[in-house]
Amino acid sequence: MDNIIILDCGSQFTQLIARRIRELKVHSEIIPWDVCIDDIRQRKPRGIIISGGPQSVMDEDSPTVPMELFEFGVPILGVCYGMQLIAKLFGGQIESGSSREYGRTAISLKDLNSLLFKSAPGTFEVWMSHGDHIAKLPDGALLLAETDGGVPAAFAIEEKGIWGLQFHPEVAHTQNGITILSNFLFNICGCTGDWDLGSWIDMMVKDVQQKTENARVICGLSGGVDSTVAAVLTSKAIGDRLECIFVNNGLLRHREAERVLEKYKQLDLNVHYVDASNRFLDALKGVIDPEQKRKIIGETFIRVFEAEAAKIHNAEWLLQGTLYPDVIESGHKGKGASVIKSHHNVGGLPEDMKLKVLEPLRDLFKDEVRTIGALLGVPEEIVNRQPFPGPGLAVRCLGEISRDRLDTLRAADEIFREEFSKSETYFTVWQSFCVLLPIKTVGVMGDSRTYAEVVALRAVESSDGMTADWVRVPYDVLDRTARRICNSIKGINRVVLDVTSKPPSTIEWE
Repeated sequence: MDNIIILDCGSQFTQLIARRIRELKVHSEIIPWDVCIDDIRQRKPRGIIISGGPQSVMDEDSPTVPMELFEFGVPILGVCYGMQLIAKLFGGQIESGSSREYGRTAISLKDLNSLLFKSAPGTFEVWMSHGDHIAKLPDGALLLAETDGGVPAAFAIEEKGIWGLQFHPEVAHTQNGITILSNFLFNICGCTGDWDLGSWIDMMVKDVQQKTENARVICGLSGGVDSTVAAVLTSKAIGDRLECIFVNNGLLRHREAERVLEKYKQLDLNVHYVDASNRFLDALKGVIDPEQKRKIIGETFIRVFEAEAAKIHNAEWLLQGTLYPDVIESGHKGKGASVIKSHHNVGGLPEDMKLKVLEPLRDLFKDEVRTIGALLGVPEEIVNRQPFPGPGLAVRCLGEISRDRLDTLRAADEIFREEFSKSETYFTVWQSFCVLLPIKTVGVMGDSRTYAEVVALRAVESSDGMTADWVRVPYDVLDRTARRICNSIKGINRVVLDVTSKPPSTIEWE
């Protein structure tokens, strides 16, 4: 299998490079810029890409690569920071600009016969994001493209198999970006483009079988797409040696436990159901702080899961639905880079856990997992399920949590989902839900004054959850939802709509 290595220097677009390459049916993986050179060699890449990054190559502690990398005998492409780093390493001169160049920029090709720009027009727009620029190319480098201001936009040292782009071919704003990446993969690296998710399933089934041998595997199911796809894939590999545990923490949506268990029954998964709702709600009694809520829920889940797992004999593996972004964000970062977050699948395991961790999805992105799920026959309701927070309704029930307030929130949320799902807009949203606010407002119902709580409606569109825009929910949906909630749910007399994006807000309220 052809493999393209991406050395991550901290660019916000690094994952997008990997996505674009995989869309071209070539496997790609992201590793930190300071990884051991032998590690790269063992992966036997067909090509290497050095990503962009927020630092200047002139900074003393900025990411760099050893010259030995350029002796591998495989093509190397530097993107933005990566191009400037290559230029510096080979004797070029870098200068700081008076201002950052950020956004669309027109470039002109200087070498129309370049393999990297095959089938691209002579002039087109690209997406720039840099402060420094190359003032002098390395000796022996050929200028391939430049901006209207004469700044090098691409170069090559062809006898060494080195290429550089000052712009980002992976972003949608760059015209001919996919053509350029395709040229690098197929015309320069010689990739065949035979990687696909169907063959990945066959490969991973064999991998799981070899790793686990005859041991039993335990999986904590949440009802979400990641853990479900991981379980179905592993079940395909080892059959009834997979034991699944589904913990009801009392913080699920309306009839969610019943619906999920029915789907798991259809998938022929062996599921141990644990109703620990009383234990969770008792532990949360009187707690208002959202971070404390999360901590209590996480610790309680671990204790409940450990107790149930102890009943399963001869278990040696813990199956998790960890995805590639989780791995990248949670600790592959090297010297000079910071961890974005500690993901619950990667960094939240007990230190004294005796089980080995099995993560068959750790090389996949979310959309790839959904495709795998569909190929494995996972019901569409789960494959296309909206993201649901790990702490459940606890972070949507602001203030103190009680059974009555949770029931109120569940009823309102179910109404919103029912009404919104009648609109075509619903199937384009990332998340849509209700939030129960810890405030009361005056209202009037019939001839009586009311003093009741407020429900906020939240709907956002996003591609990855990192940024999000609020959805313009159709007025008729808002009208039906508000009337039904106020008329049918005791204790609610006002419905409001959250019209803030991320940033400045987060998607969830807590």
